[in-house]
Amino acid sequence: MIGMDILQPVVALAAWTMVMWLWLYVTRIPAMNKAKLSDAELSTLNQGKLDALLPPHVQWKAYNYNHLHEAPTVFYAVAIVLAIVGQGDGLNAWLAWAYVALRVIHSLVQATVNKVMVRFAVFMLSSLVLIALIVQAALALF
Repeated sequence: MIGMDILQPVVALAAWTMVMWLWLYVTRIPAMNKAKLSDAELSTLNQGKLDALLPPHVQWKAYNYNHLHEAPTVFYAVAIVLAIVGQGDGLNAWLAWAYVALRVIHSLVQATVNKVMVRFAVFMLSSLVLIALIVQAALALF
């Protein structure tokens, strides 16, 4: 179907989000068990208290999982709009794949070494790609 190529990176980013979800639980549950946190304690912990109890490298995965539900939601909406109007192929599909690649890189940086300036640079690049997709959608619709 014409303009539907952009849906592949949409599904790829959704799948990557689930990879991060799994990584989050594979690291966080053992850390919570090691901290000997009871169900009662866990139900009353706010984020700050949990951050104090769990090692940063464990929390990085959780933070990234949350980040994958922020700016990427705009990507999903814009990509679907481009697919609906038949503009989801060619340059727009390439931009979408670039966005996904940059978000995966962002995840890997945050979840492993968490170098903030590197992460910020990748985030900035992904945001510029997202802006380009928004402009493309605006041009197609207006």
